[in-house]
Amino acid sequence: MSAAPLTAPGAARRWTPSPFITGTAALHVGAGAALLFDPALWPWAAGSVVASHLALTAAGLWPRSNLLGLNWTTLPPHAGQQIALTIDDGPDPEVTPRVLDILDQYQARATFFCIGDIAHAYPKCVEAIVERGHAVENHSQQHRHNFSLLGPGALQREIAAAQQTLTEIAGTPPLFFRAPAGLRNPFLEPVLCRLGLHLASWTRRGFDTRTRDAAVISQRLLRGLAARDILLMHDGHPARDAQQRPVVLDVLPTVLEAAAAARLHCTTLRAVIAPAAGNVPAAHQSNFPYPERSQNR
Repeated sequence: MSAAPLTAPGAARRWTPSPFITGTAALHVGAGAALLFDPALWPWAAGSVVASHLALTAAGLWPRSNLLGLNWTTLPPHAGQQIALTIDDGPDPEVTPRVLDILDQYQARATFFCIGDIAHAYPKCVEAIVERGHAVENHSQQHRHNFSLLGPGALQREIAAAQQTLTEIAGTPPLFFRAPAGLRNPFLEPVLCRLGLHLASWTRRGFDTRTRDAAVISQRLLRGLAARDILLMHDGHPARDAQQRPVVLDVLPTVLEAAAAARLHCTTLRAVIAPAAGNVPAAHQSNFPYPERSQNR
C-alpha cells in the first residue's frame, strides 16, 4: 500500500470488494450461467471455479498481497525518511522488557502486534510498551494456526476479542491488525472494515523465529533497507542462539544502528498513517462492537 486510504484506521468503513474479488465472483456467476445454457460445458465451468478458488487461496497465502483488500506493506509517501519497526507475538515477560530497553537506548519507537491471550496473562508488559512511547496493535486473540481457514463469524470473534483485551490493558484501541503468519482469506477484510482496523503486513522480514544466527537475520532485514520500509521482528517465540539468548536482542541493535547511519527514523504505524487517532483514549472511541468476553479463555 503506497497511498493513504480514504478512511483512516479507527473508523468503521463500508466494505468494497477488491477488483480481484469482484472478478472471481463474476467468474462463478459466468460458470453457473454457462451450465444453464449448455450442461455440456460443465468441464469448463468446473475448471474455472477450481482455478478461481486456487487463485483466492494463493492470494491469502501471500502476506504482502493487496488482492484481497487494503494491506499496508510500506509507509505512505508522506512518511519521508521514516521506517516502522513491528514486533510480533508478544508480550513475553523475559524478552519484551529487554527489547524495550534497547529501543530506549536508541530512542526508537516500535509497533507491537500483541496476542490477546498473552497480553491478558502479562498485562504489565503491555502497559510498559505504552508507557515507554510505543504502540500496541491487534495480532488476534489466540494466534490460531488455522486462522486463515476460519469463516467470517469466527474471524469476527477472534479479532474483536483481542480488540477488547488490548484496549482494556493499553487504554487505546488498536488501529491495525496483522494476521497470524500473515495468512488470511477473503472473509478477513469485511471483518476489519466493521471493526475499524487496517491490515498491515511488512516490507521485509528476518525469519527470526526460525533462524538462530543473528547475523543472517540482520542481513535479511537490512538488504535494500529504505525509507518507508516496514520491518518484522518478534519478541514472542524468538529463535535462540547456541547460548540460548533470544536472537532478537542482537538483531535489534544492528538494525537500529544501520537505520541511524542511513538517517532513517523509527516510528510507529499509527504515528504516520493515523496520527489524529493515535492517542485517543478508549472511552472516546465507539467504533468497536466488542462481544462479551468469555470467562473460559
